[in-house]
Amino acid sequence: MAIELLSLPLPATADASKFADFGREVRGVDPGSLTPEQFEKVKDALYKHDALLFRNANLTPEQQYALTKLIGNGTVYNHEGLAEAMLKHPSHTTFHKTRVTPEDEAKGITRFYRWHIDAALYDLSPPKVTTLYGLKIPSGPTQICRYDDGTGDELPVPLGTTAFVSGKTMFDILPKELKSLAVRTKVKYAPHPYVWMAPSRAMPTGLGIETEGLELPLDQLPPWEENKRKVLPVIWKNPVTGNLHFQVHPCGAAELIVDPLPEGASREGALYPDGANITDLKEVRDLLYKMQRPAIAPSLVYPHDWHEKDLVLFHNRGVLHSVVGAFTKDQVRAFHQCNLAASDDPVGPTVEDVKKYA
Repeated sequence: MAIELLSLPLPATADASKFADFGREVRGVDPGSLTPEQFEKVKDALYKHDALLFRNANLTPEQQYALTKLIGNGTVYNHEGLAEAMLKHPSHTTFHKTRVTPEDEAKGITRFYRWHIDAALYDLSPPKVTTLYGLKIPSGPTQICRYDDGTGDELPVPLGTTAFVSGKTMFDILPKELKSLAVRTKVKYAPHPYVWMAPSRAMPTGLGIETEGLELPLDQLPPWEENKRKVLPVIWKNPVTGNLHFQVHPCGAAELIVDPLPEGASREGALYPDGANITDLKEVRDLLYKMQRPAIAPSLVYPHDWHEKDLVLFHNRGVLHSVVGAFTKDQVRAFHQCNLAASDDPVGPTVEDVKKYA
């Protein structure tokens, strides 16, 4: 049977015109036993569509390349040699500065946890691909993901969804002056960023950290070296399509390094035309939020409705994602997650790209 690629089942809230190329359900192939030819076709489809869904996949940990961590919520018994494993589903209640009231939570109101890319962001290069395999999926009513940022935005979501947004769309919808800024900018991440950010609290959208000076001082972090801090382009170039994707983990960003406008570019309306090294944390975060917030609008979010044995592969260098929602102790949600390790950093815009957009 030939490999079939079908459009993902978009929710009614989605702007279908913005998802024309995003995401495909793959049929006609067993993801656990791909031939070399099938593997190349799947890999090509992944880079072209950024997220692939295989329904009812029978997949062992070995077939998922390597089992790197078991994530989820609830107590799992007799799983892969573990007599008992207590899993904790991350929720906004432990990470955001403010939280949904218990009364609203009981009514099904929730939030995005944290918009991110899967990456250590210190010493190691960001993985190219993440795979998520649904082992146990709780059933329950639809929840309402509330943005709580004054816009009134909210999004109906399946219980325990993983939400995805396209980095390509995030770049494409920017106005000219922000496209120019994005293609000229690199982001410098804090050393051991997850330790650094741990005392801080996130914004209600899950898109970055509130600036309150709560980050752990650099001299209190585990030992680190300046040359191991990650400095990555804001825009990552897709190696197959050539598309530009806005790929920044806003929670770990510490500085922005802006190149000057290329020779001959118009300076009218340009931001930082002579370049800049922005080290003020609030300015860094405000700029990133201004560029990233439009792309998490309800119409641009794909909230995946998980079924048991769903396997989702997503292009970790092309999308941002977030866990959503919260569970009761008796609701078991378990996944196998595996990242495809990388030995090289993402490639940024070419000189021609910069000239085009700057």
